[in-house]
Amino acid sequence: MYLIEPIRNGEYIADGAVALALQVYVNENLFLDDDILLPYYCDPKVQSGRFQNTAVENNQDYVDENDIQVVRRDTGGGAVYVDRGSVNFCCVLQNDTSIYGDFQRFYQPVIAALHHLGATEVEQSGRNDLAINGKKISGAAMTLTDGRIYGGYSLLLDVDYEAMMKALNPNRKKIEAKGIKSVRARVGEIRDYLDPKYQDVTIEQFKDLIIEQLMDIDDISEAKRYELTDEDWQAIDELVEKKYKNWEWNYGGSPRYNYNRNEHFNSGTVDISLDISGNRIEACRIYGDFFGKGEIKDVEQQLEGVRVVRADLLEALNGIDLNYYFGDITAEELVDLILS
Repeated sequence: MYLIEPIRNGEYIADGAVALALQVYVNENLFLDDDILLPYYCDPKVQSGRFQNTAVENNQDYVDENDIQVVRRDTGGGAVYVDRGSVNFCCVLQNDTSIYGDFQRFYQPVIAALHHLGATEVEQSGRNDLAINGKKISGAAMTLTDGRIYGGYSLLLDVDYEAMMKALNPNRKKIEAKGIKSVRARVGEIRDYLDPKYQDVTIEQFKDLIIEQLMDIDDISEAKRYELTDEDWQAIDELVEKKYKNWEWNYGGSPRYNYNRNEHFNSGTVDISLDISGNRIEACRIYGDFFGKGEIKDVEQQLEGVRVVRADLLEALNGIDLNYYFGDITAEELVDLILS
């Protein structure tokens, strides 16, 4: 088995979008003479499922304020939060594809690895999860493409659970979406169950300990590695730029949804209803008991086609005289209402 890590010019790359692009690139373009293991940990990231409504699944204000990256993956499922408290193990398997769909066999090596490290309470839960005392510490997925299995799982050592709940907890009210909504699973952590001598391991050390068990080696230095070439990195960079750090991919692919907001301002109550498609305002209707002079339809049309992003909304609303339409109200107040 080959080990491939997001290491570039001797530096570990903890960018979640880069890690995702690396996996996709390897799966689609790198054909070696053995199975491939791609472990990584990264800075805080929310990874949405391919068919999810990113705007619904995330608390956008929270992720923005805390510099949490949002990336849409190519596969289905629910939104997940990961940070430097978890390690994700992706693999490309070609030697024995009979394992496809058999999560018990897929998980067996890492269950043995965790037991070896002292976490003997780890067991498979349901079809494709691992749990400790009923709390989820891993979720797995796999697909079969080009005669190879592309799959993986996460291992929650000790993620920031407060950040997880806040990042994945939408703060919008009265929202109705046609996209899939995630079920917030009860989650646990592995660290407390490790043997005492491993209790204080760093995420880097934990990653290496699991790799050693999976690859049946005594030390990480013995791993058979494939070093990514400059050409590999160039292709990965292009994927990152065109897809995984591209707003149109991460947010623009969100399903259609609609919601309503209302709030009382100095000039009166403003009630706004929005139809959103591809995370852009497709239709806007504004009502209220405010005293304005202009046709409110002008404001509605000003917002149509605008991305549901604070900076874009402010730019659109600052382009017209809101006092003429609403009385005493600012663009910042109206944007806060839209994003509330």
